[in-house]
Amino acid sequence: MTTVYDGHCHVASTHFIPRTFVEDVASNVCCYLGSRGAEQRPGRVADGLAAQYEDHLADGLVGEMDAAGIDRAVLLVPDFSLRMPGTPEPVVAARHHHEIRLRHPGRFWVYIGVDPRRGPEGVRAFEQMVDDYGLDGVKLYPPCGYSPSDPGLYPYYEICQARSLPVFVHTGPTARSLDYGPAHPLRVDKAARDFPRVKFVLGHGGLTHVETSAYLASYRPNVYVDTGGFASGPMLPAWPEHLNRLFRLGVNHKIIFGTDWPLGRLNGFKGLMAEVLDGPTVFAGVSHKDRSLLLHENLLRVLAPRSRPEA
Repeated sequence: MTTVYDGHCHVASTHFIPRTFVEDVASNVCCYLGSRGAEQRPGRVADGLAAQYEDHLADGLVGEMDAAGIDRAVLLVPDFSLRMPGTPEPVVAARHHHEIRLRHPGRFWVYIGVDPRRGPEGVRAFEQMVDDYGLDGVKLYPPCGYSPSDPGLYPYYEICQARSLPVFVHTGPTARSLDYGPAHPLRVDKAARDFPRVKFVLGHGGLTHVETSAYLASYRPNVYVDTGGFASGPMLPAWPEHLNRLFRLGVNHKIIFGTDWPLGRLNGFKGLMAEVLDGPTVFAGVSHKDRSLLLHENLLRVLAPRSRPEA
């Protein structure tokens, strides 16, 4: 039986996803509806989206993982709190995610968000969170207004280097009110050079800026690419063909499979994974070894030894 780890998930909860973010997503939905002559009600659309973010303890996520055959998943916790009001501070989010892990033992890894503008106090708080909750990595969200190569992040990278923690970096587009410039994958390059023993994962790198992300992964030994959002991107209606092209670029040793749940939930998690694992397209021409690398082995190589499941 195939072992499947999802390297890119979020808890579908308004406790962690701010209303501003939901409203930004709703604005794009309304733009799409308007182009087809449908009535646009941004508030109503936002309310409908927010209603899908009530899985505060991840019980629904675990149920969908079980149905879809996903053994474990990475929970990514962006730090929006300096940019979007109503978002919990990282220490609060870390504590809540720790409670979720205790509720669902053996099902999740957690990468916590950091922001270089928090200064030395933020660095100390991060290291304390790692000690208190056994966090497995860092989540960066450059669209909040900073470069992943910002010198203010280097103290965090030093901790990651000492503890073998990976750094997951959002790349590409996001909510309309955030900054897209800092989210280009090349903005990671200086940090990757300066910290060659820290593994950097380009979130959505298999979806947007694919060529740039792939060559970074090819030539920077410590840079990896993730597939998060492959089934929810409006520019990829034929996502199985896109994934198959991605998996035939020759960098399968550097690609981590991820869904970006709950963004893809409207497609049905079980049906989505059935198409990935058993459909005729995604793994056509991909070797059994590469399939194992993509679905679980690459993520294990990125994780710190203490985070890996016992054999």
